[in-house]
Formats: sequence, C-alpha cells, structure tokens
Amino acid sequence: MKALTNTDFHFEGQQSVYHGKVRDVYDINNDLLVMVATDRISAFDVILPKGIPFKGQVLNQIAAKFLDSTSDICPNWKMATPDPMVTVGLKCEGFRVEMIIRSILTGSAWRAYKEGCRELCGVTLPDGMRENERFPEPIITPTTKADEGHDMNISREEIISQGIVSAEDYAVMEDYTRRLFARGQEIAARHGLILVDTKYEFGKRDGQVYLIDEIHTPDSSRYFYADGYEERFEKGEPQRQLSKEFVRQWLIEHDFMNEPGQVMPEITDEYAESVSERYIELYEHITGESFVKASADADLAQRIEKNVSQYLSTLK
Repeated sequence: MKALTNTDFHFEGQQSVYHGKVRDVYDINNDLLVMVATDRISAFDVILPKGIPFKGQVLNQIAAKFLDSTSDICPNWKMATPDPMVTVGLKCEGFRVEMIIRSILTGSAWRAYKEGCRELCGVTLPDGMRENERFPEPIITPTTKADEGHDMNISREEIISQGIVSAEDYAVMEDYTRRLFARGQEIAARHGLILVDTKYEFGKRDGQVYLIDEIHTPDSSRYFYADGYEERFEKGEPQRQLSKEFVRQWLIEHDFMNEPGQVMPEITDEYAESVSERYIELYEHITGESFVKASADADLAQRIEKNVSQYLSTLK
C-alpha cells in the first residue's frame, strides 16, 4: 500500500510552499491555495517515520464534506477538490487565533480543572464537575497561534485588548463558531456520535470573515460514541472515543512520548495498514458513508499534479 509523505510540486503561478505536519500548502499567484493532505501522521509534536495509506484522502474528504454542509452558515475558503487528497480555495489572511469550542469537560480542560483551575480562557467553570461531564452550554476557549512551541490559552478580552482581532471580527468569529459547532453536533448525532470539542480557524478576505483550513476531522476534533455515554459517565469509566488517540496510546505503550532519550518505535507495514483501517473506520462513522479508496496503483504525486494542474487551467 502506497503512502504520500512528501510533495514537491511546481504548479503554474506558484509563489511559495509551506510544509506543515500533515498538509503541504501551495500559494498560487498570492490569490489561491492548493492544500495537499499528505499521508503523514503526527503525535506528541513529532511526525512519525512512516505514512498511513489513505489517511490524507480521509482527512481531505471529511473536511470537504463539512465545509460544504456548513456553507449556509458562513463563507468558507473551499472552491474545489480536484483530487481526493487536495482542496483548492481562496487565500485569506488568517487570524492568529484558533477558536476552540468544548461541550464536555475532558482532555486538557479536565486536567486543568482537576488541578483546581476554575477559569479557562476567561470562562468561569462551576465547582463540582466530573470528568466527561457536559457543560451547561458549550464554552469557547481560544488559543493564540504561536510561532514556536505550543499555542497559548487566551481570553476574548485579551484578544481584543491586545489588538490580535478587532471586537467586530471577534464577534463574527464567535457567532460562526457556535453555529458551526451546533451543526456539527447535529450531524454527529445522526451517526450515533457526540461532537465533544473541535477547533475552527478563520481568515479575512476583501473585508469578509471566512472559515479556513479543515473542520470536524478526527485530527481537529474529539468524538465520543453516544451509545453508552451516560452509563460510562455515571460509573466514572473512560468514554469510547473516535479520534487518533489510539495512535498516541500505542506510542505510550512503546515508551515514546517524544521526551529526551526516548526512541521512536518501529512502524511496521502491518501497523501502518492497521492505522489506515482505523482512519477509514473513522471516515465511515463520521460521514455515514462508505469510503471509496482512490486508485492506489497510480503514482500518487503524478496523479495529484495532473488533477490540480488541469483544474487550475480551467480558471484562466
């Protein structure tokens, strides 16, 4: 099974390329972006040494599906998906803030709460909450996008007072965040899932706020299975999750958390294939549709270059 871990395309009008942990983003004429979802996988802030077949296709198609199904709520950057692993869209000036919204006390928020924190990003949390308990209503806990290292928690008031985002733009982003999350929760519920928390990124173009990047994928969101949620919560048992948490757990079991002196365990072809199967399972649960594998026998890079170049040529 083939996996795409590196790209080096040269599209007509290409100005620059940014290689992220998972996505490679090509700037076309400082106007459009070609975003390639590679098969790279990261955990503990490190890219694993072997790609996961079909992972890029899974992430790209989930994001495209949710961008389409929320386009009535707010404008988004997506124009087309000329290849199963690629989205082409409008280049926007991104805000240096990620809008994180949470409906359940879990993850890093629970860890902070357990240590006595009762205010998160300016949001007051009630006493007496338990792990995996629902908030009375979803809370927004923004982070600032750091140039290096981890993103930092920040409050709405700090974002506005520091001039990171204007009060007017922040109000729009907050409104979009709540409405997008409500839609995501509705769709998840139809498929027997709970959309626990997620993040949205926004940008601006021609004076208008746009939703950018991916949404509602297992890399940017946490899902619980709805069936059994209440029983597990009452008993204090861990929830059944639908996310890439299983990869982190596998690394922990092999004594790797990217700490000094630790060695990355070998990623065998068999393990990579098992992760691929789990991502396909994620796709089918989240979308309620069967996953159709793109032609695996083709040279992935050649296929992408051909499909994207053909699409770009139609825009002249």
